[in-house]
Amino acid sequence: MITILGPTASGKTPLAVHLAAEIGGEIISADSRQVYRRMDIGTGKDLEDYHIVVDGLPVDIPYHLIDICEPGTKYNLFQYQQDFCDAYQDILRRGAAPILCGGTGLYIEAVLKGYHLSPVPQNQPLRDRLEGKSLAELTDMLKQLKAKTGSTMHNTTDVDSCQRAIRAIEIETYNLEHPVPLRELPPVESLIIGVNIDRDLRREKITSRLKARLEAGMIDEVRSLLAEGIPAEDLIYYGLEYKFVTEYLVGKTTYDEMFSRLEISIHQFAKRQMTWFRGMERRGFTINWIDATLPMEEKVKAIMQLLDKRTERI
Repeated sequence: MITILGPTASGKTPLAVHLAAEIGGEIISADSRQVYRRMDIGTGKDLEDYHIVVDGLPVDIPYHLIDICEPGTKYNLFQYQQDFCDAYQDILRRGAAPILCGGTGLYIEAVLKGYHLSPVPQNQPLRDRLEGKSLAELTDMLKQLKAKTGSTMHNTTDVDSCQRAIRAIEIETYNLEHPVPLRELPPVESLIIGVNIDRDLRREKITSRLKARLEAGMIDEVRSLLAEGIPAEDLIYYGLEYKFVTEYLVGKTTYDEMFSRLEISIHQFAKRQMTWFRGMERRGFTINWIDATLPMEEKVKAIMQLLDKRTERI
């Protein structure tokens, strides 16, 4: 398998699509929010990226694990592992080349390393005890639990709401009390490609993309989800665009406050993504970094050369 990772706005998907066209590949998304239907603009699905022209002919690249569940549900890492495994095996059975592509480092590391996970049921008594605690208190509790379990599952800087923090504590508590995994999935050997983008260019792209998404109707998208009856707190749970736009729509912030806070949060999110990827390298993964500003043909060529070297070693 080939894995293409990188921070938001680095151009991962177009690269994966062009590589797939070159090698007869299919893309498995590694994005924790693109699994939700009708959450398109805010999650940056950019499905048009999967339709390209090669030698004058249109080519549609198959993709997996996008639009697979309803908004308002709580998709999780355990479900992702199972869904990844099914998609991965299906692609191999059909003789295609699987390409894992995305920016959710936890999902990527989980399938590459073969995390041993169990489905974690809701613990209502625990939730009742945690209700009313501040985010700072919950974050401290999570840090203490992680120290006991040795877990790398939850990056505390990603736990940006009380609801997310409570769920993370629920999971870590369950893992502490139930150390035996329900199902073990084998690690997946993969050539890992990282798309490296200069910090200033990344910030510039994030800001321009945010403006474009707002102009494309991102606020109306969130408004429609609320009109469906999806609770505001569920949309806030998804973070970033859905958190800040929902808070704006329910009157908690002004438009300018929403834009400013969201822009800052996306910049912080991209920084955390890079922190996770650097952590993966410290944990033993080899990531082959490619300059995001190179022409597409050169990036694909560089990956093909890495594939050839890998084949020679085998």
